[in-house]
Amino acid sequence: MKKSDELPENPAVEIVPVVLSGGSGTRLWPMSRATRPKQFAPLIDDESLFQKTVQRLAAISPLAPVVVTNEDYRFLVAEELRLADIEAKALFLEPEARNTAAAIAVAAWEITQQSPEALMLVCPSDHLIPDVEGFKRSIEKAIPLALDGKLVTFGVTPTEPNAGYGYIKASAKKAHVVEQFVEKPDLETAQQYVSSGDYFWNAGIFLMRASSFLTELESFEPMIHSQCLASLEKAALDGVFRRLDPVQFSSCPSESVDVAVMERSAHVALVPLSCEWSDLGTWAGVWESSEKDSQSNVTRGDTRCFESRSNIVFADSGRLVCVLGCDDLIVVDSGDTLLVAQKSRSQDIKSVVNSLDAEGRKETKVHRQVFRPWGNYEGIDAGQRYQVKRIVVKPGEQLSLQMHHHRAEHWTVVTGTALVTNGDTKILLSENESTYIPLGATHRLENPGVIPLELIEVQSGSYLGEDDIVRLEDRYGRNEGDLGDPTDRPLKKES
Repeated sequence: MKKSDELPENPAVEIVPVVLSGGSGTRLWPMSRATRPKQFAPLIDDESLFQKTVQRLAAISPLAPVVVTNEDYRFLVAEELRLADIEAKALFLEPEARNTAAAIAVAAWEITQQSPEALMLVCPSDHLIPDVEGFKRSIEKAIPLALDGKLVTFGVTPTEPNAGYGYIKASAKKAHVVEQFVEKPDLETAQQYVSSGDYFWNAGIFLMRASSFLTELESFEPMIHSQCLASLEKAALDGVFRRLDPVQFSSCPSESVDVAVMERSAHVALVPLSCEWSDLGTWAGVWESSEKDSQSNVTRGDTRCFESRSNIVFADSGRLVCVLGCDDLIVVDSGDTLLVAQKSRSQDIKSVVNSLDAEGRKETKVHRQVFRPWGNYEGIDAGQRYQVKRIVVKPGEQLSLQMHHHRAEHWTVVTGTALVTNGDTKILLSENESTYIPLGATHRLENPGVIPLELIEVQSGSYLGEDDIVRLEDRYGRNEGDLGDPTDRPLKKES
C-alpha cells in the first residue's frame, strides 16, 4: 500500500483500528457454530469475514489493530491474523462475554495509555464491505467530527424493510444529529421506518477519540468504566494474548454500546456509509451478497444445479451435492449436518438451533474442524468405540506431551515428517509410515519439517472425548482440560 493511500492525510491524526470478534451467528448454522462462528467461516470466497475486516482496516490506517475476542476463539483469531498477514497491537481475551460496551472500553483504555489523543475506529469482524474506497470516504467525512469530540456512528441507507437490523433516526434539519436508536423492530415497524426516509440501518461501526468514549462511559456506566480498567490492569500475559482478569471482568455489567452510551449521549453524530454494507446475518443475506451463476444460484464446493434457480448450495463436506428442480432453497452440507430450508425462512434457522440446543445436540456447538495453536484437526468418521481424525500440524509446532486413560491411537502420516515420542522412544515417520500409541502411554507429536504435517489418527477405546487428555508438558501454557473451546466434548462414554 502506497503512503498516499493511507488515511488520514494529516499525520498528526492517529486512527487505531479496534476489531470486535464475539457473537455466534446462529442464523448461519451449520457453517457458523459456537466454537467457530460466522466471522471465521469462508462465506463469500476463500477468505473469512475476519480476514476481510483486518485487511480493510489496514487500508484505512497503518497502525496495528487492537483485537478483543472471547477466550474460546483465541486459536482461531491467531490463525486468522496469520493468514491475513496482520500483527495485532494487542489481543485481549474476555473470560466471558460482557457485550460490546465492555469490549470497546477495554480497547479504549489500552489506546489512551499509549496515545491519549488517538481516534479509535471500532468495527465488528463479521461484516462485509466490498467497496473499500467508499468506506475510506465515509471515514474521511467522520474524522473532523471525531476530532471535535463527537462519537461518530455510521448509518446505512436501507434498501428494504429488514427486521434483523437495528435502526438510527437522524434529524432532517441538522446534519449528523442523531435523534433515536431503535433495537431490531418488527417487520411492520421496519416498513414504516424505511418509508419515512428518516432512518438508517445501524452498522455498529464507530469513529471517536478513545478518551471521549471513556468520558461518556464514566458518566453513564461507571461500573463498566472502572471494572474494565481493573480487569486490564490485572490482565495476565499469555504469549501473544492478554487475558483480562476474570474476577474484575465478570463484575462488569453486560450492556451493548448503544444502550450504555450512544442512546444517552448528547455528543453522538451520524455519518452515512457511502458504500455497500451487509452484516451477512442470514443465508439469504449471503445469497444477496454473492456472485451468482446464470440461473441465479450461489454455490460453493462440489455442487451441481439442474433446472434450479435462486438457490444457495454449500458443500463443505468433500462430497458431491446436487439439486434438481429446486428454487429458492438453502442447502448446506457441512459433513456432519445437512440443512435444507426455504430461503424465505432464513431468519427462522435460529429457532432450529435453539430447539437442537434444548435436545443437547453437539452439532450446534462443535464444528467438524477444530483449531489449536499447533494446527487443526477434523473429524472424519466415528462409531462405537472408535473415531477417525485428520490432523494437520504446522511446521515447527508440537502437540503437548500427554497421555489418555481410555483410548489408544494409531497414526499414519499422509504428507510431511512426524517426530513421535512414544514412552521412552522417539521415532521419525515419513509418508505412508505409521505407529501405535497404547492406552496410557506418554506421547507427543511434533512437526520438525518445513511443510505442514498431515496424518490420519484412528482412536479406539471406551471413551473418546477430548477431555481425556492429561497434559504433562505444553509449550502453549495449557493445563489439563484446557481445550481451547469448552464445548468440545464431541463423543459420549460407551457402555
